[in-house]
Amino acid sequence: MANAASGMAVHDDCKLRFLDLKAKRTYRFIVFKIEEKQKQVIVEKLGEPADSYENFSASLPADECRYAVYDFDYVTEENCQKSRIVFIAWSPDTARVRSKMIYASSKDRFKRELDGIQIELQATDPTEMGLDVIRSRSN
Repeated sequence: MANAASGMAVHDDCKLRFLDLKAKRTYRFIVFKIEEKQKQVIVEKLGEPADSYENFSASLPADECRYAVYDFDYVTEENCQKSRIVFIAWSPDTARVRSKMIYASSKDRFKRELDGIQIELQATDPTEMGLDVIRSRSN
């Protein structure tokens, strides 16, 4: 089902992999890509549970937009183990203007397909989505 605003459909695999991350914790992260020719959002990369945040940030291209979901584990001040699912709209300054527009106009509908996102970040460079930023938004 395509989105009227941008014409982008969401591949079922996106929703299924997200459910695996959320319910079964099968993945540490998922990177999603818009296939402009097919007019749909697809899964580009899956991160193994043991992958680090550095593996995740390295999988985002320096000059192309992406959506990503990261399963962030942390310990609270009360020493409780917690987890937050973070949605990141990655839109580097060096990306093509058309690409930025397509990702921006498709974001809200795509996010609605992924039920269970707890934190949302918009990032144009790695410092805007660092672990310190995620940690500060998790409390």
